[in-house]
Amino acid sequence: MTPAWRHLLRAWHLQTSSPRITKMCPSLSRAFWTSVANLGLHTKPRMPPCDFTPEKYQSLTYERVLEIHNHHLIPTRIAYFRKPLLLHQGHMEWLFDYEGNRYLDFFSGIVTVSVGHCHPKVNAAAQKQLGRLWHTSALFFHSPIHEFAEKLSALLPEPLKVIFLVNSGSEANDLAMLMARAHSNSTDIISLRGAYHGCSPSTLGLTNVGPCKMELPSGLGCQSTMCPDVFRGPWGGSHCRDSPVQTMRKCSCAPDCCQAKDQYIEQFKDTLNTSVAKSIAGFFAEPIQGVNGVVQYPKGFLREAFELVRERGGVCIADEVQTGFGRLGSHFWGFQTHGILPDIVTMAKGIGNGFPMAAVVTTPEIAKSLAKRIFHFNTFGGNPMVCAIGSAVLEVIKEEKLQENSQEVGTYMLQKFAELRDEFEIVGDVRGKGLMIGIEMVKDKVSRQPLPQEEVNEIHEDCKRMGLLIGKGGIFAQTFRIAPSMCITKPDVHFAVEVFRSALIQHMERRAK
Repeated sequence: MTPAWRHLLRAWHLQTSSPRITKMCPSLSRAFWTSVANLGLHTKPRMPPCDFTPEKYQSLTYERVLEIHNHHLIPTRIAYFRKPLLLHQGHMEWLFDYEGNRYLDFFSGIVTVSVGHCHPKVNAAAQKQLGRLWHTSALFFHSPIHEFAEKLSALLPEPLKVIFLVNSGSEANDLAMLMARAHSNSTDIISLRGAYHGCSPSTLGLTNVGPCKMELPSGLGCQSTMCPDVFRGPWGGSHCRDSPVQTMRKCSCAPDCCQAKDQYIEQFKDTLNTSVAKSIAGFFAEPIQGVNGVVQYPKGFLREAFELVRERGGVCIADEVQTGFGRLGSHFWGFQTHGILPDIVTMAKGIGNGFPMAAVVTTPEIAKSLAKRIFHFNTFGGNPMVCAIGSAVLEVIKEEKLQENSQEVGTYMLQKFAELRDEFEIVGDVRGKGLMIGIEMVKDKVSRQPLPQEEVNEIHEDCKRMGLLIGKGGIFAQTFRIAPSMCITKPDVHFAVEVFRSALIQHMERRAK
């Protein structure tokens, strides 16, 4: 901890009546803040070195890009930052904008670039296949799809061995819904509140994030149930999560017994008893909720929920779009961290390191049920290009031990960010597993009310200004999402933590003024 920060904490502590609720400190005058700044609080943390030099940008001007975007692209405001970044090139964990500025990418294209931007081995595989064969459709055989299918199936337990290749996570979940209904001969599907499973007309019913809901009918036959969020939900404590970092909420549970899990299971039973038919089609769950801000459930919740669903004739679907391919460190698939075996697994994002690719993996029995009901066909799914890239990604994860790196570096990073939770009243929770981390921002730790979005945005902007790109999530956009490529190093973590700490200090200064 820097001397300046010790000074700041000491002054702040002396002027607060409660160790948990900070007040505006009259004694923190402009002169004090000037002296703090002079001590180096606003010194930009030094980036780790990078041996890559980007090409010179020679395309459209920034102004022309904005003009085209405003006239011809999606009108919804999606892009981050007051002045959206115009990116030009990427290399491993680094991104470069049109002016040559370098950024440490700790969101990896929304948890998508698994092994690093433009990884040399993946690039080489793509370029080789590009010169050989792009597309055939499923009407003809080509060896890349069979090579990839063999590699992927080897990573999944029995009986999850039948692979359907599609192009996106929404498509994968759309197909999984169809499979569940075809196999069960039922309609109702349950998903958790806060879940994100896509934005297709069907998956909109599974997705329970406010901005993704619309007034018109969509996703019929879908029912939401309470999200077992041990930080923001009604129950939860200090032994609930499968994570090196636990919530600061206290509970009377023993380490091997979770009362919160039992309470949330009762809510799940209530949904089964009141909101769906006696026989259901299935239950969708992300092993860790991504868009909702890296929300983890109590240990044992999914295992009991799966049992209840199967008692009703439903199938259980694990959405591994964000959690799969070693990102969580301890296991290759998120469902393995819960000690469960799904009937269907959907995957996308990291499967192609940013190339449009996705898959649904299921049992022979469920695959046959679908085949009896419908002729399934996908023009681009499993084309030679994506399969060559997918095989290269799997090889890189294994050869470079990226799952092991996620475990080691991710655990280290979680613990470092948890130290910031202990330092700052507005950091309410730090959670996650491996290289999937959420930092939930609050007004104060007692109320746990979300930090206002404009304040979250200011911290986000400050991180970008210092060269760190992170994501945002949560029902109130109150949680920073950290999910870098799995190739990151501990020096990268040191830089990211220092940038985030500096952004929090600057935010405190703005509040005091």
